[in-house]
Amino acid sequence: MKKLKGKKVGVISLGCDKNRVDTEKMLAIVSQKHSLVSNIEDADIIIVNTCAFLESARKEAIEEILLSLEQKKNGAEKVIVSGCLPQKFITELESELLEVDAFLGVSDYKEILQVIDRIYSGERVICVGTPREECGNKRVLTTDGYAYLKIADGCSNHCTYCLIPSIRGKYRSVPLADLMEEVKALGEVKELILVAQDSAKYGLDLQPKSSLVELIKKLSNLSTVKSIRLLYCYPENITDELIEEIANNDKVIKYIDMPLQHADDGVLKLMNRKGTGEGYLRLIEKLKQKVKGIAIRSTFITGFPRESEEAFNNLAEFLLKAKLFNAGFFKYSRELGTPAYKLDGQIPAIIKQKRYRKLYAIQKKVVKENNKALIGKTVKVFAEGFDADQLVYYGRAYFNAPDIDGKVYFFSGDEVNFGEFYDIKIIKATGYDLYGERQ
Repeated sequence: MKKLKGKKVGVISLGCDKNRVDTEKMLAIVSQKHSLVSNIEDADIIIVNTCAFLESARKEAIEEILLSLEQKKNGAEKVIVSGCLPQKFITELESELLEVDAFLGVSDYKEILQVIDRIYSGERVICVGTPREECGNKRVLTTDGYAYLKIADGCSNHCTYCLIPSIRGKYRSVPLADLMEEVKALGEVKELILVAQDSAKYGLDLQPKSSLVELIKKLSNLSTVKSIRLLYCYPENITDELIEEIANNDKVIKYIDMPLQHADDGVLKLMNRKGTGEGYLRLIEKLKQKVKGIAIRSTFITGFPRESEEAFNNLAEFLLKAKLFNAGFFKYSRELGTPAYKLDGQIPAIIKQKRYRKLYAIQKKVVKENNKALIGKTVKVFAEGFDADQLVYYGRAYFNAPDIDGKVYFFSGDEVNFGEFYDIKIIKATGYDLYGERQ
C-alpha cells in the first residue's frame, strides 16, 4: 500500500458529553498522523461522530452526514461516520448511504488511522465491532477550562424506553488506574466532570470492586484537579457514603445530576425504574440536609405509555415538592426495539406536548423561587466569555453545569480573564439566568 501523506481532518461531534469524550480520544489518534482543522470546509476528511439515542438525534445525525457528503463537491475527499448510529443501524446505513467511505462503531475509534489508509486505497470500510474497552486515554480537549471524564460506558439497567444497552452494551467501568492516567495527561483542569450512564454505579463491576467514592478520593489527591462535578447519578446507587463525600470533600462541587425520569410509582414500574416518588423525595431531602446549599438537577419523561392524568399530576406535584434547582424534560420517544414500544396506551403527540409545556411552566416557577433566594448573595463564577449584545461577561456558578443549565451574567469594571473565578454579587434574576456585579 502506498504511504498516505497527512490529510486535514475535521470532526463533527453530536450527542452527549460521553460522545464528546469519544471524539476527543479519536482526535488524539488522528493527530498522530494528520492535522486537525476546526472549519469543516477546510477538511480533506470529515468525520461525523453520531448519536442514535432518540429519533430526533438520528434525524440530526443523518442531516449532518448529508451536509458532509455535499462537501465532497467543494473539496472534501472522504466522509467517515462513527459512533452510535452505525453501531445500531449499520445494515441500513451501509446500503442507503453509499457515498460514505467508512463506518466505525462505538468501540472502534482506535482503528481510525488504519481505516483512513484503507479508504484512500480504494476500499469502503465497515468497522463495527462489539462494544468493549475504551480506545486509550490520550485526548485532544475540545472544552476550555473544564473537561469531562467518562468513567464507564454502556448500561445494564434495561429501562423499557431506552436503546443504550443495545447500542453501547452492558455497563463497563473504566479501571481506576486507567482513569488516573487519563486525568494526569489532561494537565490542570479547573472543573473535572464525571460522566457515565450511571456514574454512581462506578466500580461495582470491577475486580476487585471499586466505588465512585474511592475514585473521587483518588482524583481529589491530584493537585491538577481543582474541582469535581458529578453528573448522571441514578438515585438507587446514591449511598450515604457518597453523600458524605460530597458534603465533606472541598473539591467536590455541591451539585448532583440525578436522573429520575418520573415520580408516579405506576409509570416508574412500567419504565423498569427502581424507585418511588416518595423515596425520591426522601433522598432529595437527605441531600439537602447533609450537603448545605446543594443544587440538585434531574430529567423527566412525560407522555410515557399509560401515563394517566393522575400519573401526570403526581409528577407535577412532585416538582413543586422537590424544588429542584434545575430540571430537563423530554417527550417520550417511541423507539423500535424497546419493550415500551409494544405497550398499549400510547399517548397522542398533542397531549405529550401539552404536558411537556406544563412541566416546564411549573419548573420555571420553582427556578424563579430558587433564583430569588440568591439575590443579594455573592457567588464564585467561572468566567467563560463576553456577551457583545448585552455588553456583559458571563460564566457559571457551582449550580450551573456546562450547556444544560443557565448562566450568570455580570458587569465588571476591570479586565476579566476567561477561565478564572470571580466573586459576583447577584442583583437580578431573569428566567433561568442571573445577573450580578463583580466584587
